[in-house]
Amino acid sequence: MPIRTIVLCLLSWLLLSGSASSQLLEFERPPIDYHNCKADNQISRLQEQLDTGDLKLEFDEGTGYLTSVLKSLDISAESQLLVFSKTSVQLRKISPSRPRAVYFNDDTYVGFVQFGEVLEISTADSVLGGVFYTLRQEAREKPQFVRDRGQCLTCHASSRTKGVPGHLVRSVFSSRSGQPAYGSGTYLSDHSSDFARRFGGWYITGTHGDVRHMGNEQVSSTDYRAPLDRERGANVTDLSSRFDTKPYLRPTSDLVAMLVLDHQTQMHNYIALANMETRSALHYNAVMAKALERPKDKLTDSARRRIESVANKLVEYLLFVDEFPYASPMKGVSGFADGFSSRKPHDSKARSLFQLDLKKRLLRYPCSWLIYSEAFEKLPKAAYQRVAERLHVVLTDAKTPAGFSHLSQQDRQAIFEILHDTMPRMAAIWDQSK
Repeated sequence: MPIRTIVLCLLSWLLLSGSASSQLLEFERPPIDYHNCKADNQISRLQEQLDTGDLKLEFDEGTGYLTSVLKSLDISAESQLLVFSKTSVQLRKISPSRPRAVYFNDDTYVGFVQFGEVLEISTADSVLGGVFYTLRQEAREKPQFVRDRGQCLTCHASSRTKGVPGHLVRSVFSSRSGQPAYGSGTYLSDHSSDFARRFGGWYITGTHGDVRHMGNEQVSSTDYRAPLDRERGANVTDLSSRFDTKPYLRPTSDLVAMLVLDHQTQMHNYIALANMETRSALHYNAVMAKALERPKDKLTDSARRRIESVANKLVEYLLFVDEFPYASPMKGVSGFADGFSSRKPHDSKARSLFQLDLKKRLLRYPCSWLIYSEAFEKLPKAAYQRVAERLHVVLTDAKTPAGFSHLSQQDRQAIFEILHDTMPRMAAIWDQSK
């Protein structure tokens, strides 16, 4: 059969296959097969320890399994953030007088609701992107993390998460009951967001000078068009007059923790997107190669462009392209900032990607700490290679590449040296290109 005929037949099959399962999203079909693929992440591994008896969770009458789960996952209570908008599966139990608490580390997020039936957990899986679980808040011999079968994806797999199962931070106009005023608009938060549109529906403790945001305040239940009192919500350091803070692990909802969360949720999504797009590109490339009887490791131009596109987007977000500048210094009121900025690894000059700036931007050296994450390390080889190559160009070219003017020559050199010292695999790729 002529090659042209084979290609046309194959393309027709792919189109018909996609049409027949049009109700399925891309990640629900092979090679991702989100719902049927076994998870391998911090929560699935924790469950394995519970099943074998190697680990036991302690139950507390006030907070249930919360403290024990945080300890098992190495999540600091200093990361606590409090959200009072009804934007959770347990929305009926959430209000400005009883906010939901969120705790997080580099890969996992734990949500706690007072008198809630479950702990809500999401985690970054190196293959599946965001995976969502609940843990019933009742004492059991062997607690069971239950994986979500699709309900969470209504919000957590959309254009707001780059079209993959992922994480997001929303900013909403919240009524005094906690009900979002969707008619007034909602905003997706990341490091590029204007502060005037951030933190709606969240409590925020910390100081930020003349900068104003949407946090700490509600709109009138009878007139959603009424403006928020942004002055009253600014530079709040004590929440005790707004609600009873005693049932929570900390009395704070730290500003710096929120800034970190804003960046890293979408960073997770860009990593997951690069993973899934690359795997899909390689999958369909292999299908075409088999039909055309050519080597499957030879990429078509379309497959190569697909991989390069997501890798380039990943590099841009890694390096904080379009980060919204800070008009005033940011300072939290918990121990979160000190704990975060003291983390390792350090390079030979004692510099770290975890060092905070908080005067004009989030990081002293603007490169995401999630470059050290398991999900990044386990990117498909083709994606990792392209990311490494693009980073090398951006960080070492004599002239700063277009789109990266926010990085000074000193910034680029420092980031390059830190990564070269702390990421042997990436350093090896760079050294080979000399």
